[in-house]
Amino acid sequence: MAMATTLFVGGGNMARAIIGGLLQQGQAPTSIVVIEPHEATRLALQQDLGVTAHADSASLTEPVDVVVWAVKPQVLKPVMQALAVQLHSALHLSIAAGVTTAAMQQWLGSSRVVRAMPNTPALIGKGIAGLFANADVNQADRTAAAAVLQAVGEVLWVEAEAQLDAVTALSGSGPAYVFYFLEAMQQAGQQLGLSAQQAYQLAVATFEGASALAARSEETPEVLRQRVTSKGGTTYAATTTLDQLDVKAHFIAAMQACHDRAAEMAQEFGN
Repeated sequence: MAMATTLFVGGGNMARAIIGGLLQQGQAPTSIVVIEPHEATRLALQQDLGVTAHADSASLTEPVDVVVWAVKPQVLKPVMQALAVQLHSALHLSIAAGVTTAAMQQWLGSSRVVRAMPNTPALIGKGIAGLFANADVNQADRTAAAAVLQAVGEVLWVEAEAQLDAVTALSGSGPAYVFYFLEAMQQAGQQLGLSAQQAYQLAVATFEGASALAARSEETPEVLRQRVTSKGGTTYAATTTLDQLDVKAHFIAAMQACHDRAAEMAQEFGN
């Protein structure tokens, strides 16, 4: 039986991370091919990871089983249309934000399309991706698509494509929220007399530790918060101030804005 070939259209950071994850899981470098027009990126993929990389599809002679579309959403349509005939028999997995499966199926002339929303912790194998496929995609294709992203973290299937906008608001853009809070905690730490390095070390370790504690606990975040909050104590002073400033409501509003922008992008890039 011939070895399955995975083609990456686009060889940027996310593609490189997924390729590295697949290699770590035992996929052979000879079974991974990349189309990447940028020469420096292409050469780095070949030299660092040992995979085959082409400047365009003209040099692509390998039969392709799975295509991972890892290009910017604004260029996805012309690229898909250009390669549709050449890749007509493949399973298509898109990690381009905001482009609907219906649009991609039309551009590709194929119903074997899975859409994913990964996030940047995939760069260190700690990602989580939301996935959607319509009823035309069979279980074998779903399993194959999930396996690609499981190489760099967790996967979560959603039942309705519109839920991917919520995934975007939560985990897709979520790392930026964490970095935003880390910035604030570092700044506060410095104002309170710590060095920038000390404040940052404390903040990062606190996020990492609290997240790990939450992941291992069966209790809700509310209960976990209450366990470290004694009325009249130091944590109470902080959380009461956050409540007075309506921080939670403002944070939820920010995520709603992210969600709405994701929905708008589907309209912009899906025509």
